[in-house]
Amino acid sequence: MTDFLIIGGGIAGISAAARLSHLGSVTVLEAEDHLAHHASGRSAALYEPYYGLKPVVDLSMASGDHFRALPNLLTPRGMMILGKQGEAEIMASEAKLFALDPMSVDEARAVVPTLNPDVVKYAAMAMHAWDIDTDLLIQSFAREAKAQGAVIVTKARVSAITRDAAGWQVTAGDVTYGATTIINAAGAWVDQIAQLAGVAPLGFQPMRRSMARIPAPGGHDLSKWPMLFGVGETWYAKPDAGALIVSPAEEHPMEPHDAWADDMVLAEGLARYEEMMSEPVGRLISNWAGLRTFSPDRVLVIGRDPVQPDFFWLAGQGGYGFQSSAAASQLAADLIAGRPSVLDTQTVAALSPARFA
Repeated sequence: MTDFLIIGGGIAGISAAARLSHLGSVTVLEAEDHLAHHASGRSAALYEPYYGLKPVVDLSMASGDHFRALPNLLTPRGMMILGKQGEAEIMASEAKLFALDPMSVDEARAVVPTLNPDVVKYAAMAMHAWDIDTDLLIQSFAREAKAQGAVIVTKARVSAITRDAAGWQVTAGDVTYGATTIINAAGAWVDQIAQLAGVAPLGFQPMRRSMARIPAPGGHDLSKWPMLFGVGETWYAKPDAGALIVSPAEEHPMEPHDAWADDMVLAEGLARYEEMMSEPVGRLISNWAGLRTFSPDRVLVIGRDPVQPDFFWLAGQGGYGFQSSAAASQLAADLIAGRPSVLDTQTVAALSPARFA
């Protein structure tokens, strides 16, 4: 019998394991062969604390100290948004939202020389965005959890959940695990896990996002380039290991599955990126997709189920899982331990599953 059985070994589940391992015994069940196989393993890996709605921003901001305390976790990247003719109003709005400084097109081209001045008419940038070494963060949380005795089981797809007087019984493969509290951190599968447990689903929606890796445009050194966004997040591009990751930034509703890129969607997104560049896309090195899962109001859900309080939701990370993970997992532990949170009461309420009751 374990105190906390965590379903899902992505960044949400493994960060929760680290925090909860100081409160009691922990078992993590991950369906795939290794941790962070799905959305966590396909992240754009950026810490941009102004990205998202206010409760998300609050979590991201509160995660910063943890990230900065881990040597080599964050690397300066910066963020630039780009707009075309007729997009001045939305550019100004987004620059304010993300706390970016407007700059001239010439100034932007001094940073990213492949920008097409015939198309790019507006730019804004700031340096408060950092690359996250996602593997380092996952392994840091995993080491902390294991050091406190947590058990992490891979290839353990949950097939049945029942509850009796002794607590929860969770079957994965040919093993049944007993638990006092279930932590539902199953990513795109969170509503399915809830249904297995006899808990009402909350209406989470997985959304596909595709990515392509292309060679460095024009053979440029991309190491100092910021992450680039088309205004309105119509596409984005991010340097990665000497190449460039480009995404159409689509949000297409999907059933939970091991996602792959849609060729047509990818081509449309690459065309939007290419329009604003002077260097064409010659070839793709690789492509992939992930599912970003959102709650109905696009804010994370962290808290005990209002009807079944020994079923705890840690879900709906959307595109914010890594950058909010330190504070989200700390909030989960604080709520379970009955401790006050560093987050204000309004933010905690905005994250609670009770808001959907």
